[in-house]
Amino acid sequence: MKINNSVNIAIAAALASGLFSSQLSAAGFALIENSASGMGNAFAGGSAIADDASTVWFNPAGMTKLKGSQISAALHVVAPLAEFTNDGSATALGTPLTGPDDDGGVTAVIPNFYYVTELEGGGWFGVGVTVPFGLSTDYNEGWVGRYGATLSEVQAININPSFAFKYNEDLSLGLGLNIQYIEATLANHIDSSITCQGLMQAAALPATNCAGLAPGNLAQDSTQSLEGDDWNIGWNIGLLYDIDESSRVGVAYRSAIDSNLSGDVNFTVDPNLQGIIDGFTGTPLASFLTDTGVDAGIELPAQLSMSYYRDVSSDFAIMADITWTQWSNFDELVVKFDNLAQPTSVTPENWDDSYRLAIGANYKATDTLLVRFGVAQDQSPIPSAEDRTARIPGDDRTWLSFGIGYEINKEASIDVGYSHLFVSDTQINNTDAFGHTLTGEYDADVNILSVQGNFMF
Repeated sequence: MKINNSVNIAIAAALASGLFSSQLSAAGFALIENSASGMGNAFAGGSAIADDASTVWFNPAGMTKLKGSQISAALHVVAPLAEFTNDGSATALGTPLTGPDDDGGVTAVIPNFYYVTELEGGGWFGVGVTVPFGLSTDYNEGWVGRYGATLSEVQAININPSFAFKYNEDLSLGLGLNIQYIEATLANHIDSSITCQGLMQAAALPATNCAGLAPGNLAQDSTQSLEGDDWNIGWNIGLLYDIDESSRVGVAYRSAIDSNLSGDVNFTVDPNLQGIIDGFTGTPLASFLTDTGVDAGIELPAQLSMSYYRDVSSDFAIMADITWTQWSNFDELVVKFDNLAQPTSVTPENWDDSYRLAIGANYKATDTLLVRFGVAQDQSPIPSAEDRTARIPGDDRTWLSFGIGYEINKEASIDVGYSHLFVSDTQINNTDAFGHTLTGEYDADVNILSVQGNFMF
């Protein structure tokens, strides 16, 4: 049986893209929920405030503002809404995609932990444990966008030992090492009919051999699921400069981190399609849709933040922040299969660099109670409806935040923060590697509640 190798490669690339085209989006979904105190200000002034041990993440140079030893531990409950309404989604053959609309939002709990201590002879040491990247969307198996995504779970855990010192009375410097573990689980359906027709084209056989399979037929769908993980190392650096006794600026930079997730792809194949694949015995096509190991190379983005903080009076302070994230360094995603019959896939990515702008204020209501406010505009790196996927249907977001800080005694305090994220009307018109087009609109918003305990000793 003659095999058209270029079509063989195209089918393998389609399988890879179906698994990984949104992997980058998932792993690149930065989580800013790294302190409850910062949540109350919409994280305005994050690299300049330095009022508790969470400065390890936002700017390690801020540790020089802390006395003795401190611990901060926080939990954030993130409750997103992502309701999809179909508006003409179609199979590769132009027939309507069937299935109900769905809400892929999943409530998640995100922890943080920080420890800072002042060293004898000068200098400060700290360590933070955070979740800087994460994604969780979970759709019903039969929903209309099942070929793009059913389950997407990505989580990066970052261990960040850091050191800081004062260069002089006004300037402090800090640096850190980031030891990062990332794991991912991604699943979606496969249209057995479209896959069969690709196999027939690759083998130069008539498409009538697939007559028993109907495009977009849920009952005949196959499925695929990937699990992978990796350990990586990056670095970060920061500086904090006191302009005068009342105001300061902070600059913090985090490096990009190269990652190469290793794991396995598992397939469940419709019996009708499996029978057709079994007919290719002795050719590379016979091993299509067989479980195999896989490696996916990605690069998590670099990030630069610049912040300003000022005590306007003894009771009132203002702060501002601008953060740049280098999403554009994801120019391609390279996927390698252990199964040599499925060639390496290179998937172009189209994300742009993004910016986040935030302003905030603190009001000291009493000697023990601090009230926080903040607003932010968070730009999505996804440039168009065509580049948006069901795994991460993100768009520009406006933050409205408030919180309180309460001093229990000289050794302990508690922070509570709340944010509501207004998400722009989110259009999607994405065509996957098999030619299915998911067209419609997401109605989305996010609610976040954060609680943090701080302990000084």
